[in-house]
Amino acid sequence: MAIKKQFLKSKPVCKVTFQIESPDAQTAQVIGSFNDWNAPIELKKQKGGVFKNTIELPANNSFEFRYLLDGTYVNDQEADGFQWSDYAGDYNSVLAV
Repeated sequence: MAIKKQFLKSKPVCKVTFQIESPDAQTAQVIGSFNDWNAPIELKKQKGGVFKNTIELPANNSFEFRYLLDGTYVNDQEADGFQWSDYAGDYNSVLAV
């Protein structure tokens, strides 16, 4: 799992590439506070079982998120941090941009 960040000089946004490796998964999505935990964003399957997609997020913010692999929530072990969620009863990954 890996997150890549590219800060743009022309506007206050960061291009964030979410990436997770799961050769056995059929589908992968990312969902989080950046979209109010609604409408999961599809990650596209690459060769070797890696799923990824890039989105733009406002810079100077922190977001909680989780991956959905075939409908099962998974955290990114390389996230910037983790935050307990009483709603989920589990930790969420944290992304700082």
